[in-house]
Amino acid sequence: MYRNFAIVPRIIFGRGCFAQVDDILAERRSDGGSMVFILDDVHRGRPLEGRIPLRGDDAILHVNVNDEPKTSYIDALVAQIREMLPRLPDGIVGIGGGATLDIAKAVALLLTNPGSAADYQGWDLIKTPAVYKVGIPTLSGTGAEISRTTVLTGPQKKLGINSDFTLFDQIVLDPELLAGVPKDQWFYTGMDCYIHDVESLQGTYINEFSKSYGEKSIDLCRQVFLEDHPDKDDKLMMASYFGGMSIAYSQVGACHALSYGLSFILGIHHGIGCCIAFDQLDEFYPDGVAEFRQMMARHDIALPRQVTVGLSDDEMERMVTVALGLAPLWENCLGPDWQRLMTRERARGLLQRM
Repeated sequence: MYRNFAIVPRIIFGRGCFAQVDDILAERRSDGGSMVFILDDVHRGRPLEGRIPLRGDDAILHVNVNDEPKTSYIDALVAQIREMLPRLPDGIVGIGGGATLDIAKAVALLLTNPGSAADYQGWDLIKTPAVYKVGIPTLSGTGAEISRTTVLTGPQKKLGINSDFTLFDQIVLDPELLAGVPKDQWFYTGMDCYIHDVESLQGTYINEFSKSYGEKSIDLCRQVFLEDHPDKDDKLMMASYFGGMSIAYSQVGACHALSYGLSFILGIHHGIGCCIAFDQLDEFYPDGVAEFRQMMARHDIALPRQVTVGLSDDEMERMVTVALGLAPLWENCLGPDWQRLMTRERARGLLQRM
């Protein structure tokens, strides 16, 4: 059966379009209602926070993403909103990088679905639509703005809430918001997009839909990371969008599966974790890894090394379990016979290289 998947229905793109957020939200406001703006802590007290169009009982909820988002953190934020407001907000607006956007999506879902965020880690477990939600990225690369996934670390696993209900109702893509991002963070987040493209284009799930978006995205990534362009932020923002669309009808692969294990045990941020893993995957993606190393050299990026040295046997086994639990990713990489090809011993050996 072919997947009948949803996409973000409303998109605005262009330098300065953040100024139109007030008009966009006006259509969704009710009498006596409110909007909750989930803002990455990095913007606290900075000019962007002052530009947020607060009305009435609107609230700003600052979130810390020094650690990967946890299901327990989502549960706490949902409880805070319920205690703060007399009724459901008219909408949730996420402003920040991929982790902040994932938090915003998860909070919007858990406001209308009972239980803990951990209950919904998996595919199509959400039963009730979320409250209205808007995504405004201030980093580009993860594709979180267009993805049907919100990636969370739970008590037992790192796994997304994968659902058509997870998608934003509106995204605001303003390249001006990328100005001033630290170089390492800009690179690691952008590489998440590049690796999405490599894994999608070389996967067994590839089809012309995914290929069309993936080829455009990887071309834009090459322009951003191997060439010099004054509009590189515009290009990276669209690369992230196209990269997210590419994997919507296919999948990522070995790198993302292994990086989930790194994040779950070591708490390594997703973009850095993907880069650490990808650098060791020549046997799966030789051309992509070679080009990735060119990009690292061009931007003078020093990748963390030997991050798995010193792990206990139990920690390594848990890391392997998390990585191998992502069956669709391995099938996209290795085909339907992936379990025979990717044994626990082989996965452990790959992680030990890192």
